[in-house]
Amino acid sequence: MELVHAVIFGFVEGASEFLPISSTGHLILTAKLLGLPQTEFLKSFEISIQLGAILAVVVLYWKSFLVDFETLKRVIVAFIPTAVLGFLLYKIIKKVLLSNAGVVLWSLFIGGIFLIVFELWFKEKEAAVNRISEMPFKTAAWIGVAQSFAMIPGVSRSAATIVGGLFLGLERRLIVEFSFLLAVPTMIAATTLDLMKSAHHFSSDQFLFLGVGFIISFFVAIVCIKWLLEYVKNHTFILFGFYRIFIALFFWFVIK
Repeated sequence: MELVHAVIFGFVEGASEFLPISSTGHLILTAKLLGLPQTEFLKSFEISIQLGAILAVVVLYWKSFLVDFETLKRVIVAFIPTAVLGFLLYKIIKKVLLSNAGVVLWSLFIGGIFLIVFELWFKEKEAAVNRISEMPFKTAAWIGVAQSFAMIPGVSRSAATIVGGLFLGLERRLIVEFSFLLAVPTMIAATTLDLMKSAHHFSSDQFLFLGVGFIISFFVAIVCIKWLLEYVKNHTFILFGFYRIFIALFFWFVIK
């Protein structure tokens, strides 16, 4: 891995983390395009670099974490299912799933079809919950369960939480923002767990790569968060469903 690769990964992560297209899946496919083998460091890099994008959420929504305790409590409740399953399945996720581009492509393809069908079928209720502080704790817990499916690379954490939230009766902009907030404890926990197990093997150059990817993903994510909030005001996620299908087919039949 070289510094230019860290720059590319930073852009990919920042642009894809909060869109329903799977940032982890895109990082794995980016490595494939660049001809980089899925080494232990690269797997850790693909997990840890997401903290840059997560910091963008903290900067934009710091009041939700430090002032709005009702919101914070619901984020914590939604985080618990993923935390438990992530800890129990850590070895399988890193040793098996993160090195399997085939899993990513199938997840992108099937998820794309599901996203299109869901949006064509789904009709938002007029009485949809439009404030996080009014979200039932049971609903928050089920959103956490939905997010857990994103431990499969290519599923997309944001897609899982957004679709789950819409199905459970939340307003579209609200579940998008809740997905941002839920990403913070989720990715901090995932990165902390991985670094505790792997960081002592990193060289100084590898820590430099992490730093560069972190900074770039932070700034790119800020732009993408603001763009997505404007986009969901008047659009569904059908376009992202077609994009997921296209990417899967592209890698199957063009890149191979």
